[in-house]
Amino acid sequence: VQLQASGGGSVQAGGSLRLSCKVSGLIFRNYAFGWVRQVPGKEREFVAEVRLSGATIYADSVKGRFTVSRDNVKSTVYLQMDRLKLEDTALYYCARKYGKEFVNWGQGTQVTVSS
Repeated sequence: VQLQASGGGSVQAGGSLRLSCKVSGLIFRNYAFGWVRQVPGKEREFVAEVRLSGATIYADSVKGRFTVSRDNVKSTVYLQMDRLKLEDTALYYCARKYGKEFVNWGQGTQVTVSS
């Protein structure tokens, strides 16, 4: 199983980025996926999840600014990030949901928000 995240970069506060996560090695439509972020020295923080049905869950810190979605044809998960804040700076990982845990972490993509 491989999850390849991309789309990170540097952006000014208030800007937007769209992350993508290409998944291979499993039947994509059978699983939920999510995004988790991590800042050096801190624990990983849940960001968003998209379920098999397309239903979504968000952390309070990103609700109303981020949108998670999935494309079952392209086996890809997306995270549209709008109105970015300095505190959104982190390494963003996509992962597969298994039970209550996230597994099969990708390599991460860096998002840096500057003032």
